[in-house]
Amino acid sequence: MVASRLVTIPDLFNILVVSHIVTGATGLVAFWVPIAARKGGRNHRRWGRLFVRMMLATGGLAIGISLTTLIDPAGTHPHLLDHPELGHIPTMRGIFGWMMLYLAILTVCLAWYGKVCLESKRDRRGHLEWRSVAIHVALTITSANCMIQGITLGQPLMIGISMVGFATVGTNAYFVFKANPGPKDWLLEHIKGLVGAGISVYTAFFAFGAVRLLPEAALTPALWAVPLITGLVLIIYHQRAVRKGLRRAQAARHAV
Repeated sequence: MVASRLVTIPDLFNILVVSHIVTGATGLVAFWVPIAARKGGRNHRRWGRLFVRMMLATGGLAIGISLTTLIDPAGTHPHLLDHPELGHIPTMRGIFGWMMLYLAILTVCLAWYGKVCLESKRDRRGHLEWRSVAIHVALTITSANCMIQGITLGQPLMIGISMVGFATVGTNAYFVFKANPGPKDWLLEHIKGLVGAGISVYTAFFAFGAVRLLPEAALTPALWAVPLITGLVLIIYHQRAVRKGLRRAQAARHAV
């Protein structure tokens, strides 16, 4: 009788990658329905819930991918061993291990925060529930680690992208502890969180997908900038629409 073959770290890595692609691609498609659908409508709610679930699953799988990379960088990325810039083991660990771990937790944090903003719009104490606090603590730690690893490896991209994590924790905390939030501040934060999660996943898919197809382009700032700029435009557009509607409602009340 032939003994069953044990699952190796590279095997586990490949299983996680395939699952990650399935959940991530589903989420990236679902992302656009709430953006385009009537806000608060059935499609907005249904596809929004699907998007959040897929982002949490995708982020969780990405955590597993990053951990397997940290354990066995050469075995999980053998195609990069001959690459002049990415083929060094410390660089592999830094970019595809530590930075991906940070981006995975950033995605989970943004998706979870956007979800809690909706669920706790009348009581911000929901943001102080232990899971929300733990996710933000984890993001702070991984942001700092990504920055330190970037400094150690001389990778400006890692240093720059870590700032997004610090900004996320800071602005989220500002809203949670704000003395007198506006009536629609929760909605502005809901938009920021969920669109931000979409930006994070699109960025990861663009950048880490490029490693497979065109490794030379993986660290190109322009490649990382495309989803970031697109997402920021969407956030600004929808937040302006919310503020405009709020001003109209206030003007109508004053006119009565």
